[in-house]
Amino acid sequence: MRVGAARAVAVGWVRERMRVDPSVEGALFSGSTVGLPDDAVVPPWSDVDVLLVRDSPGVKVGKFVHRGVLLEISTVTWAEVGGPDDVLGSWVFAPMFRTDSVIADPSGRLAAVRRRVAAGFADPVWVRRRCAGVRRRIEGGLRVLDAGAPLADQVLAWVFPTSVLAVWPLVAGLADPTVRRRYVRASEVLAGHGFGGRYPELLATLDGGGVDAGRVRAHLAGLAVVFDEVARLPRDGFAFGADLGAAGRAVVFDGGAELVAAGRHREAMFWVVVTYARCLSVVSAVAPEREGVARPGLEAVLADLGVASAADRRRRADAVLASLPVWQSVMDAVARRAVAGWG
Repeated sequence: MRVGAARAVAVGWVRERMRVDPSVEGALFSGSTVGLPDDAVVPPWSDVDVLLVRDSPGVKVGKFVHRGVLLEISTVTWAEVGGPDDVLGSWVFAPMFRTDSVIADPSGRLAAVRRRVAAGFADPVWVRRRCAGVRRRIEGGLRVLDAGAPLADQVLAWVFPTSVLAVWPLVAGLADPTVRRRYVRASEVLAGHGFGGRYPELLATLDGGGVDAGRVRAHLAGLAVVFDEVARLPRDGFAFGADLGAAGRAVVFDGGAELVAAGRHREAMFWVVVTYARCLSVVSAVAPEREGVARPGLEAVLADLGVASAADRRRRADAVLASLPVWQSVMDAVARRAVAGWG
């Protein structure tokens, strides 16, 4: 399906939702489709992300298929979005507003933010502020790893801030951050600004230097068994619960297979380890007697990544923290080049 047709389905869903739920006061596209042309193709393993804006917190709707389109619906409050300057300084929100991503905006508040962000998105002051926010997220996450937490929590607390290092080039390069494919996008942005030679070092912060394609395929096969087991368990209390159901299966496995086939098997390990850890979180909480289904596979993944123990993860995290001043100089250069070439 083309992006334009997929967006039209999402717009129709939002309009219907707003008719029956007056607490939804606005909506906009987010994620990987932002900035894509209407004639681009949406792969079966990609979703269309939509943010619903409310005055008060709401429950994440989650991932589901609607009229042939995989939608990922989340909610955010006006307070979380903030005003135009708040958005301009946010590496999370600013990319959503730099293009016309607004779906519904009865009050005009989103449009006002969008006009300000579109005008100032490439201002070096705001680019530096967004990049500083990315660095703080890495530092804040990796400094506080809890070796006494359950294994799944330990892994997620390590892998996500580690992976934000791959988001940094996207923010510096004025590109749209993404989640599952963030390493692939980081390699493209670094190469586009003359720093492609630095990418292997960045990728090694995740996997320590390499996991071969055969092992990645084996991990995907093992994860499929675990995933299908977890899909049969109650997952309503988990923010990522919908990602572990039928709607999310293509994202994990078809998307993972596509990366492996493209020679990006090392990058595929990011979502493999995330999904394994999430599966273990669910099993440990709702069916602890079945923990043996998920834990061995996750432990094998961690071993291949070189972070089998809490001490290993601490050492890897400390290495990333120690490297941040060097990465800062790289990102500053990327940002200068991106700003110079903007527009």
